[in-house]
Amino acid sequence: MAPPGGTMAGHEPPPLPQSIIAAKRDGCVLDRPAIEAFVQGLVDGSWSEAQAAALAMAVVCRGMDADETMALTEAMTRSGERLDWRAAGFAGPVLDKHSSGGVGDKVSLMLAPLVAAAAAGAGAIVPMVSGRGLGHTGGTLDKLEALPGYDVNPSRARLLAALRAAGCAIVGASQRIAPADRRLYAIRDVTATVASVPLVTASILSKKLAAGLDALVLDVKCGSGAFMRERAQARELAASLVRVARGAGLAAHAFVSDMNQVLGHSAGNALELREAIAFLKNEPDGSEPRQRELTLALGAALLCLGGVCADEAEARARLERALSAGEGAERFARMVAALGGPRDVLRAAPLAQAPVRRDVPAQAAGFVGAIDVRALGLAVVELGGGRRRGGESIDARVGLDRVLPLGAPVARGTPLAQVHAADAASAERAACAVRAACRIEPLAPALPPVVLERLGSAPSAQG
Repeated sequence: MAPPGGTMAGHEPPPLPQSIIAAKRDGCVLDRPAIEAFVQGLVDGSWSEAQAAALAMAVVCRGMDADETMALTEAMTRSGERLDWRAAGFAGPVLDKHSSGGVGDKVSLMLAPLVAAAAAGAGAIVPMVSGRGLGHTGGTLDKLEALPGYDVNPSRARLLAALRAAGCAIVGASQRIAPADRRLYAIRDVTATVASVPLVTASILSKKLAAGLDALVLDVKCGSGAFMRERAQARELAASLVRVARGAGLAAHAFVSDMNQVLGHSAGNALELREAIAFLKNEPDGSEPRQRELTLALGAALLCLGGVCADEAEARARLERALSAGEGAERFARMVAALGGPRDVLRAAPLAQAPVRRDVPAQAAGFVGAIDVRALGLAVVELGGGRRRGGESIDARVGLDRVLPLGAPVARGTPLAQVHAADAASAERAACAVRAACRIEPLAPALPPVVLERLGSAPSAQG
């Protein structure tokens, strides 16, 4: 066995799981055969959950270098099916976006149809593979399931029909895509081994690479409402994602964005869906500036990475035209209908409403100076809008609306937010949580931009 810092050679039959675990525990660099043996063991069951958890913990404690992270990502990508959109008859670029998750982050709902509309002339498609809520952050699939009938796990035929009709489809990952990641993530989720840059990188990108993409934009959030509170942590993950994606031949660009306040006005499944529709329809309720800026910035970068536009000025202009003409809204409506949802979603979205609504008044005059955004996300979970344990059902009606942003001036009694709850008792608990999460100060705080950094060279038509 190689000493710490050395390489575990792999010119022999794959070593036993305990040998691989011990090597990483002792600080060795695992070579490709060792990593491939681990991934194969996840798929065929020859590695037990205890062994997989032990290696995950060793990675959390010892880390992985760039070559190990690349090898893990590629092996997990090859563990299942890889999609071929050209064989399905799509000739244009295949585009997607991933977010590390935040409170009120509904950008995927708006970006997918807007990019599809702006890139229609190039034959581009946006098959966006999304996830469910995790911890204090909401999930795109949970939001879409607030629409009666919407199928987040469609058959291949229905998925292809949606892409042909709308140019976009927001769905869950097939069980055939990166099955090694599916098993490893379930183990990491219950063994405190989620927060590892190499493991997060491989988890995200194995699914994206298997999805047959041509271009990917990544939104890595930092702040009180993000999984990575510190900007340096978010930058490290963003850099890892871009490096591995590009090493695997996928054009990628990453943004580090601010999550020290709710993105948009709402947090909660039906409430966020309603706000996203308002954005696409150019209604005032959907016009929150930070949310708009992040959506357009991500969309413009994606259009350039995919070769649809020569520069971001052209890309922004296309997105703005698609938004003002209602083309993004129309694409969203086509997608919803093709995936089994309501056919009149733009005119009268049949979204359930909570029976109890309660304003949360400020208890002093001044400015919203700081927000514990994670606490707001947990308040939504406690209302029933998220899962405290796997398998729990979600109440799509509940959440927070009209959430004031940082720097907003308030008088005593000004509502900080409006709680939507199933009953009066849960509304009161949520109101207490909102008051505790929002600090009122005599002076307005300095406000950071929503986009804090961009990693990688500026995206262009050549990627």
